[in-house]
Amino acid sequence: MRILVVEDEIRLCDALCQILKEKKYMTDFANDGEDGEALAESGAYDVIILDVMLPKKNGFDVARSLREKHIATPIIMLTAKDSVSDKVTGLDCGADDYMTKPFSPEELLARVRALTRRQGEIISDKVTYGDMTFLRSSSVISCKDKEVRLNFKEAQIMNLLISRPSVILSKDEIIIKVWGYDSEATDANVEAYISFLRKKIAFIGSNVSIVSIKKQGYRLEE
Repeated sequence: MRILVVEDEIRLCDALCQILKEKKYMTDFANDGEDGEALAESGAYDVIILDVMLPKKNGFDVARSLREKHIATPIIMLTAKDSVSDKVTGLDCGADDYMTKPFSPEELLARVRALTRRQGEIISDKVTYGDMTFLRSSSVISCKDKEVRLNFKEAQIMNLLISRPSVILSKDEIIIKVWGYDSEATDANVEAYISFLRKKIAFIGSNVSIVSIKKQGYRLEE
């Protein structure tokens, strides 16, 4: 799971990222509202931790803008303000939860877990599309009596594709989700792994295919 931290206090931002990484969350960060919004617009994150008082664009405006752009990623707002009106403003702008500084790491982690559960963190191990079945726990795809195991990155990409089969998945989103925002991965890496997946799908004889949508990305089709 990938989390975006948008916080201008560098020491706090570093501390939050470290806490999340210790719990095995993949983490990216931004130190101002404009950069945070640009990252969040990728749709690559499972939760956004968003400070209110930010340079360039405040958290209220960032949250409002993301919701207007139909980015539904859960948002936890952080602020030193604890008045009811500020909390109402945050929630009305599209935040899902609200925490007042200072707060305990345990409480933040609990709220992250609560939001991801609502978004379907606890999901079925077995998912089927067309005549192909994907077992998340073992990274195996199968069709009838044939199966093949995927490597780690192949399995991550397959999970992205099969979780939202009608959605076009851009190369940028794949890179952020699979390699990370700060990685040196390129479109060529994505194309190579899509090719590997296509060969394995063909091997099991499935009628499912990974279709390229020109200048947009990939999606599954029967």
